[in-house]
Amino acid sequence: MTTLKKGDKAPDFSGFDQDNKFHQLEDYKGQKLVVFFYPKANTPGCTAEACDLRDNFERFKANNYALLGVSADSQKAQGKFKDKFKFPFPLLADEDKSVIEAFGVWGPKKFMGRTYDGIHRVTFVIDEEGIIEEVISDVKTKAHASQILK
Repeated sequence: MTTLKKGDKAPDFSGFDQDNKFHQLEDYKGQKLVVFFYPKANTPGCTAEACDLRDNFERFKANNYALLGVSADSQKAQGKFKDKFKFPFPLLADEDKSVIEAFGVWGPKKFMGRTYDGIHRVTFVIDEEGIIEEVISDVKTKAHASQILK
């Protein structure tokens, strides 16, 4: 599970979004990057979280932030999620979990008494130089933007 912490260098990730556009850490040099991991597109908590970020997108842009959502959903599922809720930011389709594992957010979870492996809802705020500025593991899905934009 998440071993990355404030002050660590962010993993040099790369992956494709819902439109098959390639993204890598280097693309975001010179601006802050919010990488938010969520378990599954179009589920209530993930929708609330992403919509809160969408609704505050202009505030993020005004403060030199880029946003990047990541889950193990397919490009098609990510595309439907993005289109349905009109997200102004890309969603990586990390089906092989390479980005998810690089950030250490894959691991055991508990739900209704059973344990299984899955994606933990964790957000990383990365500074202009690729250094992790903050790790938010207690994500408030309906007020996540205010956790980032203090």
